[in-house]
Amino acid sequence: MNRPASLSFSNLISLSLCPSTVQSQNLIADNVSVVEGDTATISCRVKNNDDSVIQLLNPNRQTIYFRDVRPLKDARFQLVNFSDNELRVSLSNVSLSDEGRYVCQLYTDPPQEAYADITVLIPPGNPIIESREDIVREGNETEITCTSMGSKPAATIRWMKGDKELQGKSKVEATYDRMFTVTSLLRFTVTREDDGVPVVCIVDHPAVKDFQAQKYLEVQYKPEVTIKVEFPQGLIREGENLELTCQAKGKPQPHQVNWVRVDDEVPSHAVITGSDLFIENLNKSYNGTYRCVASNSVGETYADYILYVRDALTTTPKPTTTTTTTISATTSPPDIIQVTPSLDFLLSDSQAGPEAQRLDHAVIGGVVAVVVFAMLCLLIVLGRYFARHKGTYFTHEAKGADDAADADTAIINAEGGHNNSDEKKEYYI
Repeated sequence: MNRPASLSFSNLISLSLCPSTVQSQNLIADNVSVVEGDTATISCRVKNNDDSVIQLLNPNRQTIYFRDVRPLKDARFQLVNFSDNELRVSLSNVSLSDEGRYVCQLYTDPPQEAYADITVLIPPGNPIIESREDIVREGNETEITCTSMGSKPAATIRWMKGDKELQGKSKVEATYDRMFTVTSLLRFTVTREDDGVPVVCIVDHPAVKDFQAQKYLEVQYKPEVTIKVEFPQGLIREGENLELTCQAKGKPQPHQVNWVRVDDEVPSHAVITGSDLFIENLNKSYNGTYRCVASNSVGETYADYILYVRDALTTTPKPTTTTTTTISATTSPPDIIQVTPSLDFLLSDSQAGPEAQRLDHAVIGGVVAVVVFAMLCLLIVLGRYFARHKGTYFTHEAKGADDAADADTAIINAEGGHNNSDEKKEYYI
């Protein structure tokens, strides 16, 4: 009686332990994405395996591998690893038909299953970029389309113009073979700065990287016109020559460049050679606005140059040096007095108008007046000097006359008498 009781107790212990062991086993599988034509790897992993059998089934529930044996006759499936804890199988040359849910199965009570979904990626074909017109005029709107065909999943399209990203409008179409075609439309208004700039269509897809196509813009625009003064440099004065060059750039290149004078005629002796205008011996009657007009098939543009001729420069000669010398007979001769007025004028060739020239004439007149006044003062001083120091002279005829009683005696008593009359001398300085 006791033995059956002991057997039933041992059986109870084993039954209570088995469910605990089964629940501790975990079966794990991961999803796989693979590009068409590449190799996919499916892994069935078990934690705390108790020697239970692992097998792999395809989406049709056909056994691919039972432990390390392959019942399915498809040589593309190859055993990579088999152990108590893992069954790893590779599938080469994957095609779209291989896509689906694969089953990892563990023979326990009850059996466990884990799923590995294989997603086949099909890269898109080369993107095709097209524009509504090859040549666009400045200010017009252009349309460019980019098409990405035959991809799985659907691709996304981005646009770049130079280094700036633009937004397009995309449309996705599914085909009968579970693939997709994506078309993106880009619209924008062109400027002359867009000429020669690449517009790039970039296709983003998990199967490819840096997949793109580009198109260079060709933009036509009206000429850009500038006027360059060849000579003279700075202010323009009467008597000088003037040469202007008209610089015009456009697409297409300007086919005609003309010079005109606004509200008047170009001087009759002006010479126009191509884009150059030459006028010699300028005078104030030539003042006005001179216009360069350039045109091409897109349109016409002009630039203006305002000519303003100023008075010719005038120069004033420097005053000369004046020297006056005077010598006195009885006193030491005075030092030589030299008056050397100097005038240094800097006549600037700046923006001096008639007011500045009148100021120059006033300054010159003031200086001359000062010089004349100084010379008059000098003459007055010299005159007073000579008036106070008149020259005197003596003769030998008067010697002995002071003691004579009369004139005859004085003559007789004169030193030397008449015999020495030849020696009489007069001195005057």
